[in-house]
Amino acid sequence: MKVAIAGDHAALELRAIVLKTLKDLGHEVQDLGPHTGDSVDYPDFAKAACQLVAKGEAERAILVCGSGVGMAISANKIKGCRAAVLHNEFEAEMTRKHNNANVACFGQRQHGPAIVERCLKIFMTTEFEGGRHKTRVDKMNALEGF
Repeated sequence: MKVAIAGDHAALELRAIVLKTLKDLGHEVQDLGPHTGDSVDYPDFAKAACQLVAKGEAERAILVCGSGVGMAISANKIKGCRAAVLHNEFEAEMTRKHNNANVACFGQRQHGPAIVERCLKIFMTTEFEGGRHKTRVDKMNALEGF
């Protein structure tokens, strides 16, 4: 699967873990940075990654910052992106099964490497169930622009 990853200066170490985990799982990864510890604005990096998802150039995006929250808020502003901060395996599974989320967000200040790796594996392998959930996702998508 093609996956875009991006972060900010507060999550360099976590982005490296995400990059390695995704590559170890066999995914084609586009790393959008940043590549230094210089202060950056995370919405710029969320936009870059999520535009690839919106254009169909990446199937999913993984975003990291200090908390994951700023990235998720930014990602959800991009039409076609459904992002969630994942704290545990249940959220990783359900956000895919029921919400067809295509962006996972993590925070270096609150997520340890082991939980991120477990959540990534689940997020990347869990399929959307469709059915009654498709109607709900369609309704979420219809909210874009309001």
